[in-house]
Amino acid sequence: MTFNATIENISLFVNSLSSISEIIDEGTFKITSTGISLSAADRAMVAVVNFHLSKSAFKNYELDDDQEISLSLGNLLSVLKRATLNDILKFELKDNKLKIEIIGSSKRKFIVPLLELKKEEVPQTESLEFTSNLDIKSKILQSGIDDAEIVSDSVLLECLDGKFIMRSEGDISSSELEIENVSDDLTNIKSSNVKSRYPLDYLKKIMKAGKMSDSINLQFGKNYPLKISFKSDDNYSLQFILAPRVSDE
Repeated sequence: MTFNATIENISLFVNSLSSISEIIDEGTFKITSTGISLSAADRAMVAVVNFHLSKSAFKNYELDDDQEISLSLGNLLSVLKRATLNDILKFELKDNKLKIEIIGSSKRKFIVPLLELKKEEVPQTESLEFTSNLDIKSKILQSGIDDAEIVSDSVLLECLDGKFIMRSEGDISSSELEIENVSDDLTNIKSSNVKSRYPLDYLKKIMKAGKMSDSINLQFGKNYPLKISFKSDDNYSLQFILAPRVSDE
C-alpha cells in the first residue's frame, strides 16, 4: 500500500497540528480518498479533537487503498516546523515508513517513525445536541480567556437575552466580558438562556488555533460540553469538544 501527496499551502496543516498537539500527544490518522483525518481524545478524556484536511487541499494526492498510520505529533511537528511558508511538503508512505520531503531553495528529506498504538475508544460527539450556537471573533474570545485567567482557572460562558457573557470569579476578584449581537464581533446567535463552566488551561491551548480563523463557532448548553469549531474553507475542518466543569450555578 502506498500514499503520495504534495501540499503547497502548508500553514493550515502545520498550524492545525500545532494546536492539536497541545491536547493530543499521539494519534492515528486515517488516510482515505477524501483526505486525511484525525479523531482522538486526550488522556484525561476532557477534550476530543476532530480534524480533517480535504484531498482538494493538496496539489497532488495519490492513494491506492484507505489506511491508518499512528504518529507522535511531537515527532511529526519537529519535521514540519523545519519548513517555511514558501516551501512545499511532499509525503510518501511506503514500506511502513512515512517519508517527508521539504522542497524550497533546497531539498531536505526526513523519515518519521510510525507507532503501534492500542486502539482507544473516542467518545462519540455526533449525537450531542446544543442549546446555544453563536459565531464570535477569535480576538474577542481570546480577550475573554485572557481576562478570566487573571482571576481563576475556569470561566463561565453564558447566553442571556441575546448577549454572550464570559465571567470568572476568584476569592477577591472577578472579570466579565459581555457582548451583544449588534456587531460583526458576535453574529448568528441562537440560544436559550444557559450557562456552563469550562477549564481555562484547555481553552488556552485550543485557542492557539485561533490565528487560523478570524471567526469561531461556539456551541454549548447548561453543564454540557462545549464545541469549538474553527471556520475556514471547505478544504479544512478543526473542532474541539471540551467537557464542562460541572457546578451548581
